[in-house]
Amino acid sequence: MADHINLVKLSVGTESIDDMLGWQQQRASQSRDGQYYHVTRMWPKREAELLDGGSIYWVIKGVIQCRQRILELREVIGQDDIRRCGIVLAPEIIRTASTPKKAFQGWRYLSPADAPGDLTDSQQTEDSLPPELQKALAALGVR
Repeated sequence: MADHINLVKLSVGTESIDDMLGWQQQRASQSRDGQYYHVTRMWPKREAELLDGGSIYWVIKGVIQCRQRILELREVIGQDDIRRCGIVLAPEIIRTASTPKKAFQGWRYLSPADAPGDLTDSQQTEDSLPPELQKALAALGVR
């Protein structure tokens, strides 16, 4: 049984995995350390479980499409002096089986048992289907 927990998060405004990756790379190039981290208002209470092999699963256009490993959690103090959580992510995107996910706010925990499986190595390099088609196929249980 897995000792880790994952997060699931909407990638708001993202049209595709490549779009999300490009945005992350741009943000990372603007950071002091060159790393990308997603800043969130709430600090996860299950920090130890996240850091024991957890990933953030990204919902793009209503479908979980990929994940990134969580490397660490960093304190980020905004210009408003409010403490936030910077979730440091590995730069590698791992495509997953397309899984429909209804909209929600913030992030949610995702148990390993409920997380979509990774695509095989050969599937990782295939061209992605349009998100609407992925969502329809996933709803039918085809992909």
